[in-house]
Amino acid sequence: MDPNFAQGLHNLLLQTLSPDTAQLKAATAQLNTEYYKNPACIPALASIIASSPEQAIRQLAAVELRKRINYDSGKLWLLVAQDGREQMKASLPELIIKEASSTVRSAASRVLAAIASIEVPLGTWPNLLPTLHQAATSSVALQREVGMFMLFSVLENICEGFQEHLVELFKLFDQTIRDPESIEVRITTVRALGVIAQYIDSDDKSELGMYQRILPSMIQVIGQCVEVNNDVGARHLFDVLETLLILEVPILSKSIPDLVEFLLRCGGTTSFDQDLRILPSMPSTGLSNSIKKSKLQSLGLGPVMLERLMPITTEEEPEDVDDDAPSRSALRIIDGLSTNLPPSQVFPPLRNLIVQYFSSPNAANRRGAMLAIGVAVEGCSEFMSNYMGEVWPMVEAGLQDGDAGVRKATCVAVSCFCEWLEEECSSKHAMLVPAIMNLINDEPTQRSACTALDALLEILHDVIDQYLHLIMERLAGLLETAPLPVKAVVTGAIGSAAHASREGFLPYFEHTMSRLQHFLVLTGEGEETELRGITMDAIGTFAEAVGKDVFRPFFPDMMKQAFQGIEMDSARLRECSFLFFGVMARVFGEEFATYLPQVVPPLLQSCKQDESNSDFSVAEAASAFDSGSSPSNAITIADDDGKEGIELEDIDLDKMMDVNSAIAVEKEIAADTIGTLFNATRNHFFPYVEPCSLELTELLNHYYEGIRKSAMDSLLEILRTLYDLSDHADWVPGTVVQVPVSTTVRDLITISVVSALCVGLAETMNKVGPALVDGYLERVSEIAVQILQQKAFCQQDPDQDEADEAPEDQAEYDSVLISSAGDLVSALANILGGDFAPAFNTFFPLISKFYKKGRSLSDRSSAIGCLAEIIAGMKVAVTPSSEQLLELFYRALSDEDPEVLSNAAFGLGLLVEHSQMDLSPQYMQLLSALQPLFTVPAGSPPARFNARDNGAGAVARLIVRNTGAIPLEQVLPLWLSALPLKNDFLENRPVFRCIFHLFSTQSAALLPYLDTLLAVFAVVLDPNQADQISDDIRRDLINLIGLLNGEDPGKIQAAGLAAFVPGA
Repeated sequence: MDPNFAQGLHNLLLQTLSPDTAQLKAATAQLNTEYYKNPACIPALASIIASSPEQAIRQLAAVELRKRINYDSGKLWLLVAQDGREQMKASLPELIIKEASSTVRSAASRVLAAIASIEVPLGTWPNLLPTLHQAATSSVALQREVGMFMLFSVLENICEGFQEHLVELFKLFDQTIRDPESIEVRITTVRALGVIAQYIDSDDKSELGMYQRILPSMIQVIGQCVEVNNDVGARHLFDVLETLLILEVPILSKSIPDLVEFLLRCGGTTSFDQDLRILPSMPSTGLSNSIKKSKLQSLGLGPVMLERLMPITTEEEPEDVDDDAPSRSALRIIDGLSTNLPPSQVFPPLRNLIVQYFSSPNAANRRGAMLAIGVAVEGCSEFMSNYMGEVWPMVEAGLQDGDAGVRKATCVAVSCFCEWLEEECSSKHAMLVPAIMNLINDEPTQRSACTALDALLEILHDVIDQYLHLIMERLAGLLETAPLPVKAVVTGAIGSAAHASREGFLPYFEHTMSRLQHFLVLTGEGEETELRGITMDAIGTFAEAVGKDVFRPFFPDMMKQAFQGIEMDSARLRECSFLFFGVMARVFGEEFATYLPQVVPPLLQSCKQDESNSDFSVAEAASAFDSGSSPSNAITIADDDGKEGIELEDIDLDKMMDVNSAIAVEKEIAADTIGTLFNATRNHFFPYVEPCSLELTELLNHYYEGIRKSAMDSLLEILRTLYDLSDHADWVPGTVVQVPVSTTVRDLITISVVSALCVGLAETMNKVGPALVDGYLERVSEIAVQILQQKAFCQQDPDQDEADEAPEDQAEYDSVLISSAGDLVSALANILGGDFAPAFNTFFPLISKFYKKGRSLSDRSSAIGCLAEIIAGMKVAVTPSSEQLLELFYRALSDEDPEVLSNAAFGLGLLVEHSQMDLSPQYMQLLSALQPLFTVPAGSPPARFNARDNGAGAVARLIVRNTGAIPLEQVLPLWLSALPLKNDFLENRPVFRCIFHLFSTQSAALLPYLDTLLAVFAVVLDPNQADQISDDIRRDLINLIGLLNGEDPGKIQAAGLAAFVPGA
């Protein structure tokens, strides 16, 4: 190692800690350009960790070293000389143990884990686990702590590499989890067990049993953390519990009662730190929300949990609604129990507790009772309706309680009741409205009372007239005097009053508009944004209530305000503007069409947003990430090739999730609005139907179910509207369609929808298997048949005679649909295997007809590719159809397009591999057809090399199936000239299976080409290249190299393969 290089690196690291921004930027730029892309920086950083006297520099060096090792999947690390890598692996554990700073030890342990993630899979660090085991069992407590953390860090990165050592690890953990001196050793042991849990197989009873036996000790350690107020450790370990809860492996099944008892005890012990008491709520909620709820139900633990939770609900609540507290945690668990357990196991015991608590002279108990019954109603509303006669007297008393906290809690309960028990609440209006109106005048209960009134007004359609004047008078005054959060709730309540009263709101409309309009110019964040958004929603409700003629004078200005909201870089305001557009379109109908050129583009832009990262702006990123001044959070500068970005642990994930969830809701509203606009503006929307339909179709695969639902709803709305606008007669019931729909309905949307549904269904079938379509096989097959027959609803042409065959020349969009149907058929073959054979005779002519010279490239390629995938699914069951498939593939091998040639070669190889028919008499003919694929001029497009790769795979399958039918002396030179493969590395499987087969049966035939083969081996095993072979092929290849080394070590050495000799 060049000492000058290391010193220069050290000096630049020191400069990055300077408070001078110019110096920091200059040093960062120099590090990235002159040091961090050079493999020499790795040993240099290691030497700085070992020798720098400054703790901050050692820590920064460790952070940067981990990043350099991880860079580009470890390629930079592998460019370090072998002896240098071995020296670092040997010295790093000892260096970490001797390091005085805990933060440096932690960062350096992550370095160790990064190296292990590269070296362990390669089998080049066999002494790592013994070294870590020795450190974790040292007689010195600090060394045990460091040893366990190193082991945990490694397991986090590459647990799968240690699965064969699980028995040994469990023995170690059984010892370290009982460490008599260090709670840190015990904590890290539980964290390591949390990682291992993710790799336990339900079928491995031995591993499962070992884990279940150690679980009580894990729970004990979590309790120890809480008892000594070890906040950091407790948070880590409750995370482990949450992990165990979401796993499908039944690790917790035998310990559910003990776990429930532990969690309730932690949450209910008031002497524990409040923040630590909140932590058990997530696992507790998880117990009721996950598959573990069946255990709670079968063991009858619901009543026990409720009895232990109720005292916690009586504890003080923070003022800020965003702050958490044990009481709120307990209410979340009650909500989870009521939603996920049978009401008979929840409400009867809860009812008894509520009666008991509400009868208490202690106001806190009464408040807890009201909050508990409020959160329980969502899951028990039907069951509760029979008991509301007992509940209403408590509600009435609660609204008049002498304690403000009880009154507020009762308002919360009323809000919940109005949502889930509409009829019951509406029937109690004479009691509820006056009581709530009285509380609006009371400052402590003002906001809660307005919220309850808002919910109540939504359902008072028939009786609101008798209260409207009083309500509007009282609420209008609050618009002037109340604080912003209360003004927002009041504005929402006025909107609900307008919604319920409809034309009865006319006398109050203009006066209310004048009071609200200045809220629409608020530009501040937080409360101002919320008030502006709610005001926009309320004004939309006013328009629906009073009608377009009354609202028309306000219409242009309100649209202007909505467009300004879109420009304000707030997902919340964009959401409100989109909702407003939908309402205005419903109110004004075709009059709204003049705004479509301004409205539709923002909706489409919103739908196109990638909420995962793209809308997390530079400004937001800057505030979400650390400044980089702390060495533990140094910002990683992204290179031009994008191979490195900001490290995950440096991200404020909560802030990013807030941004992303807001954008997801915005997209949901945008997607929903599109259908509303078309329905309202009718023919005027035609120019936007196609782009909107395409974008909505893309959203059908979105991870967020709200977006998927809105997209599908809008697509169906578009279909319905198109149908309405077409010149159609009333449809006639029956299996035969007697009244076809218009070409407009057919062309503009349904092809894209059906295509997306076919692809999505095929992908899901391939992942989930035959259970997905159990009971629906016939229907799914019918969909594919109809499309391939070009007789699906979206393909029908009313101008074409039924007897006529669909034209071969079709739009590319139609070809996409055919290809999608092919995906569906091949997925059926994949999940049915040999049972697909009866259906093959139906599908073969439908698919093969698309391979004709008059067909497009897409049709020809997808037809041949689909048949190849069908063979891959059917395997030996394809035998009866071998001849017709062989003839088609042979024809396709003379196609002019390399994409078709690739699929034909692939299909031919699979047919020879799986068919039980002896196809060797056709070998010479097939080899002649494959031969042109091996001649690829320099500079050819990638598709030509892909065709050659598939040709090599096909020849390999021919050789393995019947070696005696192949003239090896003629075939091998050309075949080997195609190796190593360039594009389609999946074909390396048949290629190397063929090589292994020939070495075991015809080794003399390969000896003249041994140097060529060894060069190929070196390429596919090169750790600096992307993976080209699977793990099992790699294993067999390394074994072969070992055998060849025994015969001629010199050749192996010359080929650069000595490192791969087993035992080397």
